[in-house]
Amino acid sequence: MNKTTIPDPGVDIVLVVESQVLVRHALAEYLRHCGYRVIEAASTQEAMTLLTNAAVSVDVVFSAVEIEGPVDGFGLSKWVRENRSGVQVILSGSVIKAAHAAGDLCEEGPYLTKPYEPQQVVEWIKKLRNLEG
Repeated sequence: MNKTTIPDPGVDIVLVVESQVLVRHALAEYLRHCGYRVIEAASTQEAMTLLTNAAVSVDVVFSAVEIEGPVDGFGLSKWVRENRSGVQVILSGSVIKAAHAAGDLCEEGPYLTKPYEPQQVVEWIKKLRNLEG
């Protein structure tokens, strides 16, 4: 996303946090095709740096559970809740145990197992946005 770009009102901005570049780019392109503005991060450190910038607006963080950085996806989720209130989090992973931890971190437990269909991500974003309204 270009720093000078101003998103259209009502269009969600999604931060996709995924270490696997091909997965990240494919999902980001799909979300853009669905009308979302997308920012990409390759690690939790990169995501936290972006999220601490007041000029960066994000509505939803979509993160892999197993990801590079100082914390995993659960740690990022906790950090987002403590530092960016109002930003929703969706976690994705392949570990069954992770689903239970996601439920503890997230009120509705938005958790997708890998592999997931990109449309499932869009459906979760819509659900999260509807819960706020």
